[in-house]
Amino acid sequence: MKLVHQINLAFALSLILVLSVTAVVIHYVLMDHFIGTQRKDMQSIGAELTAKLETAAAQSIPIESTPLAVSGGFASAQVAEVGVIIQDNQGNVVSTIPVTPAAQFMGSQAILPDGVASFSSAAGSGQFLTEVTAVPQGTMTLITPISKIKAIEQALMARLMLVFGVGGVIMVILSLFITKRLIKPLMLLREELRKVKERQFSEVERVSASGEIGVVAESVYEMAGELERYNHVQRQFFQNASHELKSPLMSISGYAEGIRDGVFEGEEIRKGLDIIMSESSRMKNIVTEMTLLAKLDSEDGIFKATAVNLKELVEEAIERVNPVLVRKGLFVHPSYGDNESLMVYADRDKLLQALLNIVSNGARHASKHIYIQAGIDKDRVMLTVSDDGEGISEELIPYLFHRFVKGKNGESGLGLAIARAIVERCGGLITAGNRKEGGAVISLGFPPYRKTTVA
Repeated sequence: MKLVHQINLAFALSLILVLSVTAVVIHYVLMDHFIGTQRKDMQSIGAELTAKLETAAAQSIPIESTPLAVSGGFASAQVAEVGVIIQDNQGNVVSTIPVTPAAQFMGSQAILPDGVASFSSAAGSGQFLTEVTAVPQGTMTLITPISKIKAIEQALMARLMLVFGVGGVIMVILSLFITKRLIKPLMLLREELRKVKERQFSEVERVSASGEIGVVAESVYEMAGELERYNHVQRQFFQNASHELKSPLMSISGYAEGIRDGVFEGEEIRKGLDIIMSESSRMKNIVTEMTLLAKLDSEDGIFKATAVNLKELVEEAIERVNPVLVRKGLFVHPSYGDNESLMVYADRDKLLQALLNIVSNGARHASKHIYIQAGIDKDRVMLTVSDDGEGISEELIPYLFHRFVKGKNGESGLGLAIARAIVERCGGLITAGNRKEGGAVISLGFPPYRKTTVA
């Protein structure tokens, strides 16, 4: 069964249940109200007639001559008709009074049900409301049939049920309309998810909806965009990887064939072998970096985080690249905040690899100086590596950390991509830009290490 039908069926059953319970409650409430109101009216009528009978007894007026008419207000306000029966001390009926025109009593037994022998036992039968009052002439009994009250209550309930029925139909119609409005975005969302399933990410459209459905729809749209970008990056990655690997393979293959066929002689053979070794080493580095990137993206066990002193790590990175700095005549200027704890939670070896990649990248582009600054800024451990070189072209900045994206004098195009992957696995953020004074600057930000930090 479709969701829209399930919702409508559930709503209809709930509505029927609620209306049924409401009808039962209203039935008993109305009966209790009508009986209570009728009993109060009977007590008022009894009090009025008792006063008249006491006055007649005091004046020795025969009961037949006593005016026992009830005031018009009572007669018009009755829930049901009331009959008054006066009996003498021997139990004989001496007078009957219809309080309303419909209450006509032709004798004492005319209003009593079968099996009820006297008016005093009428209340116990459950079919009458009775109010018995002692008067000087004997006993006065006010009596009303319960059936009359029930008839009035049932007539009113019939009208209420009609109102409930009309209201229920209107609610069902509104439910169908509202459910359709609510389900329609879900149906559209299902169609968009089908496109995701079939990997048609670029064809996924944004579904307009409100509330939680709108949030889910927006998440699906953003997910499709991310998957499309991921697919694009993956395709570009394989294209670039094949290109990067193809170049050294062609060189290796060309020189190997030339040496085999005797094209190269003497010193040229040695030169060809050097090129083969150099290209093999470059290809090995590319494969190693690609493997590292793949592991950083997919494997959790490769990353072992501990407390790392960033100052010590920077000094070790400078020491590692010092031969390159000396050969190129570059100067490194490290600076650290005073009395600040530069502890971060990271994999020490991996973060050292990221720093080496960043500093080596700066060494390729610097003219004379490289500046490394570490400190605390807005409760984050910040590290910046800048140089006085030509800087980064504005077109390249958004793609600088993508795989196989190389700037001027770049090598494999994987160094900064690896650095970003490592920094992000450490819970940090890496960005790139240009200094006002000229040259590139790469900034790293990490959450400070706390003893409660969990890997």
